[in-house]
Amino acid sequence: METNVWPMTDLLLWLHIGFAIFALGPITAATMSTPRFIRAKDVGVLRYLHKTTRVYGVASVGVFLFGVLLGREFLSRPYLSVSMTLFIVAAVLLVMVDRDQGTAIRVLTSDSPDDDAKVQTGRIAALSGVIVLIWIVILVLMVWGDPV
Repeated sequence: METNVWPMTDLLLWLHIGFAIFALGPITAATMSTPRFIRAKDVGVLRYLHKTTRVYGVASVGVFLFGVLLGREFLSRPYLSVSMTLFIVAAVLLVMVDRDQGTAIRVLTSDSPDDDAKVQTGRIAALSGVIVLIWIVILVLMVWGDPV
């Protein structure tokens, strides 16, 4: 009797795509809009964006986890190795963005008028852009990586 593993593969694919949409989308929006609210010195919104970055950053681990489970038979293929490495790089960059968001909040809530979080604004904008580019490269690798 032959067992059918397709339902499990289909479930993993749905979970992988679902986590990618519902975790990476909000985290991208939160990190990309952070510099605008630092410049506006809107600490309330910055706190919300910082919390959003943390929550969806943790949820983005699901993208990686379900991707590894989905491709467990093909992990030796270069496009998967490159994609996983890039995802880890993006995760490290997200940790740096999270740190800079916290620093910007701390700076903007201090009594010192000297620091206006310009350093954090530029770094968050740059890192967020790199993260988005990494995710686009991963998407291209997943779609056109290996047709087998």
